[in-house]
Amino acid sequence: MRIAAVGDIHLGEDVRGEYRKRLEGIEERADVLMLAGDLTRHGTLEEGRLVADELRDLPVTVVAVLGNHDYHSDRQHAIANELRDAGVIVLDDDGVVLDCGETKLGVVGGKGFGGGFAGKCASEFGEREIKDFVAHTRSIAEAWKLALKEIQADRKVVLSHYSPVKETLHGEPLEIYPFLGSYLLAEAVDTVGAELILHGHAHKGSEKGLTPGGIRVRNVALPVLGKAYAVYCLD
Repeated sequence: MRIAAVGDIHLGEDVRGEYRKRLEGIEERADVLMLAGDLTRHGTLEEGRLVADELRDLPVTVVAVLGNHDYHSDRQHAIANELRDAGVIVLDDDGVVLDCGETKLGVVGGKGFGGGFAGKCASEFGEREIKDFVAHTRSIAEAWKLALKEIQADRKVVLSHYSPVKETLHGEPLEIYPFLGSYLLAEAVDTVGAELILHGHAHKGSEKGLTPGGIRVRNVALPVLGKAYAVYCLD
């Protein structure tokens, strides 16, 4: 099974049509395209419509999550609807099962959130604002865990914007790690199991990492990949 993946494409009007060109022939190289958030620059509805136009009627199934940029103008729900109208499956802390030949591929995910990593993370202690911050990530992790348990599929992949591990953040300033991901996301996936976790968000990070449970993690932010998408095989 071949999974094309990329995040942080940050499309704007000045590049209309350009990303679409880079997807030509994707059906010869992949069975599905997964988008790991930050599809727009400022999260405007106009940008969301542009992204939808770029992805409309592609010859492979497209699954996406939104990123923090897509939330910036508080139009995330409208953007998600535009994408869905264009045939894109948009995950929001839930899952979907895709038929890939004779194999059922389960994809679970959502935007994710931050908080940091073991030994250097925020905790649910002190001010209400800090407790709410961590609790938000914990609720997302619990939703992913439940979706992974309930989904009936032969293979399982998790799609996120924020990172579940710090290894794929190498190259980013240490000070911003808590705003790039959380160990709670990896903990949830390790508990239930999956074969691959894809994320974006860390433009200066590195591509490869592992969860503590040994699940492959790939940072597919476009600036890290240096190309329109990467292809990962589950076989």
